[in-house]
Amino acid sequence: MDERTVVAWTTMIGAYSKSNRFGDAFKLFAEMHRSGSQPDYVTYITLLTGCNDLEVAKELYQAHAQIVKLGHHLNLRVCNTLLDSYFKTGGLDSARRLFLEMCGWDSVSFNVMITGYANNGLNEEAIKLFVEMQNLGFKPSDFTFAAVTSASVGLDDTAFGQQIHGFVVKTSFIRNVFVGNAFLDFYSKHDCVNEVRKLFNEMPELDGVSYNVIITAYAWVGKVKESIDIFRELQFTTFDRKNFPFPTMLSMAASSLDLQMGRQLHAQVIVSMADPDFRVSNSLVDMYAKCGKFEEADRIFLRLSSRSTVPWTAMISANVQRGLHENGLKLFYEMRRANVGADQATFACVLKASANLASILLGKQLHSCVIRSGFMNVYSGCALVDMYANCASIKDAIKTFEEMSERNVVTWNALLSAYAQNGDGKGALKSFEEMTMSGYQPDSVSFLCILTACSHCRLVEEGLKYFNDMTSVYNLAPKREHYTAMVDALCRSGRFDEAEKLMGQMPFEPDEIVWTSVLNSCRIHKNYTLARKAAGQLFNMKVLRDAAPYVTMSNIFAEAGQWDSVVKVKKAMRDRGVQQMEKEGYDPDISCAHQNVDKESKIDSLKYHIVIDAAFSLTLLWTIWVQTLPSFTLTLFSRTGNIVNSIVYRILSSSTLYALFSTVKNLKKTIEASKNLNVLPFPNL
Repeated sequence: MDERTVVAWTTMIGAYSKSNRFGDAFKLFAEMHRSGSQPDYVTYITLLTGCNDLEVAKELYQAHAQIVKLGHHLNLRVCNTLLDSYFKTGGLDSARRLFLEMCGWDSVSFNVMITGYANNGLNEEAIKLFVEMQNLGFKPSDFTFAAVTSASVGLDDTAFGQQIHGFVVKTSFIRNVFVGNAFLDFYSKHDCVNEVRKLFNEMPELDGVSYNVIITAYAWVGKVKESIDIFRELQFTTFDRKNFPFPTMLSMAASSLDLQMGRQLHAQVIVSMADPDFRVSNSLVDMYAKCGKFEEADRIFLRLSSRSTVPWTAMISANVQRGLHENGLKLFYEMRRANVGADQATFACVLKASANLASILLGKQLHSCVIRSGFMNVYSGCALVDMYANCASIKDAIKTFEEMSERNVVTWNALLSAYAQNGDGKGALKSFEEMTMSGYQPDSVSFLCILTACSHCRLVEEGLKYFNDMTSVYNLAPKREHYTAMVDALCRSGRFDEAEKLMGQMPFEPDEIVWTSVLNSCRIHKNYTLARKAAGQLFNMKVLRDAAPYVTMSNIFAEAGQWDSVVKVKKAMRDRGVQQMEKEGYDPDISCAHQNVDKESKIDSLKYHIVIDAAFSLTLLWTIWVQTLPSFTLTLFSRTGNIVNSIVYRILSSSTLYALFSTVKNLKKTIEASKNLNVLPFPNL
């Protein structure tokens, strides 16, 4: 252009601002000054509208100085725009000072201030300003009510929000879809789903945001069916499909491990062309990973244009939740090499992996990493306490708890769980009393930790006291796990009559865990009558987690010298095992069985070979792995006293020793379930 007028400059600046290129807009504004063109108030409004780029905060102050110099600070529209820009670029103090220095206010000025306060968490200031606005006679608008409702959410004051709702109804602003959506969001964040549904049905106008809020509200309280029904209703509307709540729906599919639902949603994402949205892509990675489809998750993960902390954490979390702890840690190391910062959710996942691997060395490295990253808070603190407890380092767990600057019920529960896991019942009881003396109200998890500690340490009377206090003092209804812990405590101490009485008072039928606990205690205390009853209950269950009840009952009969009953139990176990394998599609290859017997005998013989081969293959692997370490000898004897096998194991550390004993314990159960063998010596873990 031969001549660039103020209008031309302003138009170009506006084009950059609308494209969120505020840095370029300010550069052009500076060039305008150097060219000698004098900006007017429209130029400043155009430059500052929507400015939310933190990198131009310095230029914003310079623009403010020029506005004052040229006298445009007397223009209310310019001041309101500058006020909004200060809030959006983090200049809270500058915005407050500008508001007080303004020569006049209007409703927009108050709306900007109330919104700015609410967005920055200054909810009480926002409410006070709203009251002041009313006292000064300014009429609120739909933006005012939306901002005040947002502040009510931050105050966590349902009653105040309902008062504002009533005021909005009186002023007829509730018909505005923008205001209606604000109240839908308010009620949903207070878990008032009935109010959300009622308001949703009464709103004269709905948009895509309205549907998104109510779908998320139902999903948040676990009402999956209602969320799906409304999502299907949303599909018949004309709203932009790109803005459908795909992240929420995919999150539900991930939580319920519903792969079919997840794949259907993925298809809709592709059709709607919503996959470029990083939130949708992250949700797809999370869904496929949690459903165990790591190949699909990896494929989407690798296609991400920007791999932030969220998709990395989703992949790590899914691996850890499915027991693939080494894979989760490997991903964490790759994440660190990619220079992607971890957040508190990431650290919680890797600390859980470290705890399950009982690797205290790794746990301490992660502890230092958490401190350096600045995420030492309640969540990471609880994960660290749990990690140290799982690694049998109760001193480090207590030290971590004592160093936490902030505590709540969850942190106390983590400490109680640590004491319970490490068999320190007195420590758990002492911490519980300290917790209540500090003013914290124990919840159901607190009592579960206490009852577990009492069970493991045979503090039966103390356990009964706390079990009764749940209802009489703290008004908490005992759940299945509380009854299970109390029954276990009574049975461990041989108080079977009281245990049976408590089982009769349970508001639900005893499950496998309860009867297995009873059966194990019956073996210790030689209560053969109740053992038969417990075994009968377990054997009649359609599904059992493993063959442990059969093995325990077989050992009880063996100790009593009832060898005929031993044979019957083992035959029942074999029959049930073969039926379960066939039910799951197992088709045995009997071509390698050369005995001249019928098919069923060949299958039964093959089953024994499979179990024994697997057991001794595992033993061989352990032996090869620890050849160069200090030795530990494991000897297999038959019941007649003949040595079946003698193996030298080597011990590296306490965690390795624990892993070894756990493996041998499972090996012992496997072999005893298959042949008439004992494993000696074997520690009582």
